Amino acid sequence: MFLNANKSILRKMLTSSIVTVLLGLCAVGLVISLFAKDYIVDSKSNEMIRQAKQVNLAIQNQTGPSDRFKEQLRFFDEAFDSRIWIFDLNGNIVTTSSKDEVNVGKVISTDVVNQVLNGEPTIWNQSEDFKEGVLSVAVPWGKDNDVYGGIVLHSPLKGMNETIAQLRETILWVTLLGIFFSFGVSFYLSWSISRPIQQIDKAAAKIAIGDYSERIQIDSKDEIGDLATTINHMVEQLARVDLEKRQLNQLRHDFLANVSHELRTPLTAMRGFLEALQDDLIEEGSRDKYYEIMYNETLHMNRLVDDITDLMKLENKEIDLVWLAVDVQAMMAKLAFKFQQEAELRGTVIHCLLDENSPQAHADPDRLEQILNNLIKNAVKFTENGTIELKAMAVPSEGCVLITVTDTGIGITPEDQGLIWERFFKVERGRPVKHKGSSGLGLAIVRELVELHNGSIRVRSELGIGSVFEVRIPLYDSRPHVQPLVNLAVVG
Repeated sequence: MFLNANKSILRKMLTSSIVTVLLGLCAVGLVISLFAKDYIVDSKSNEMIRQAKQVNLAIQNQTGPSDRFKEQLRFFDEAFDSRIWIFDLNGNIVTTSSKDEVNVGKVISTDVVNQVLNGEPTIWNQSEDFKEGVLSVAVPWGKDNDVYGGIVLHSPLKGMNETIAQLRETILWVTLLGIFFSFGVSFYLSWSISRPIQQIDKAAAKIAIGDYSERIQIDSKDEIGDLATTINHMVEQLARVDLEKRQLNQLRHDFLANVSHELRTPLTAMRGFLEALQDDLIEEGSRDKYYEIMYNETLHMNRLVDDITDLMKLENKEIDLVWLAVDVQAMMAKLAFKFQQEAELRGTVIHCLLDENSPQAHADPDRLEQILNNLIKNAVKFTENGTIELKAMAVPSEGCVLITVTDTGIGITPEDQGLIWERFFKVERGRPVKHKGSSGLGLAIVRELVELHNGSIRVRSELGIGSVFEVRIPLYDSRPHVQPLVNLAVVG
């Protein structure tokens, strides 16, 4: 279809260009031909008038025809290649430059005679008594105010007609050459326009089937080049959108798979316990234990739903922070007391290092507590018979409060350090036992909350030695000068 359209465009452009050039050349040729004819006739007429006046200068002292008079006329006849007539005041032809002239005695037109006698040159065309058309001019014959009659010069139009015919032939050849030249130029211009259109059509066809690999290579700096650039930019945008769409679909698929997996395990356990309780397969004294397990599984599912809700709100920018001056050390001391009993059950000691300056962070108290709560919870969960160190210090040079949570737990492998911020990712490698009760969303939520505070977070960890999480939150005293520090670094 496009080839036909392309040929149609090419044909239309060629036809319109050639017709335009042809009409233009024809019009110019016709105008030149007409003006050239008038110019040649006018030039010849002026020359003949000048020649007639020269004849008058030679014979103005002679009032009648004589042998010497006729010899002079014949001389001028040969010199000017023009027939010469002399007529008197009544318009009667008294002599001519031809030996065998038969017009002697004939009468010149009264209008011509009157105009000549008034001292005005006269020009006219006539063919009477001539084998072919001639151009005739007449001037007064005489000296000063004495006029004896008139002098007529006749010049054949044949030479002028031949000149005009040659001019028209030249114009015709020029027109033919112009047509061939315009055909070549028009073909090239039409091809230079239709070829980019063909490339654009090819790219558009691939875009229509979802192939965004095609790029239009057009180097011209005209409107078609701008169109090609725009289409290439559009294709890049579509490719990026398509990639994001596929990634989003994959993310949605993984999300649903992970949520299904996380919910299936507790639901399966609860279903089994409920069926056993319903069928009286569990002894009366053991039922409390099963009820406690089901209760804990319910809490786990509730935490999972809450974490998913928080994460979705963070990613959709639906959480508004309440910015206040937060005493980070006081908050860390409170959380250390909160996790003290759980840590002691694992043989772990929590140390909260205090700074007498007590740095103030510019943050949302509830969300900052959520950040620290998740970090300390992870440290307690993966540390047995070790220590956990909590520290906060102001860094005025960076305009932030540096919060560190250091543990001597199992550590994180270099391969996993870049993945711990992903949703539902759980570090299983290197653990002596599998820790249950985690949704795999804690660190993902921590990252989103830190970025929402215009802060940064990174981890340094060695397998079997422990991990250090560093969080930077804007310093309260420096809040007007705080620049966004939204980045995430992992150091092995």
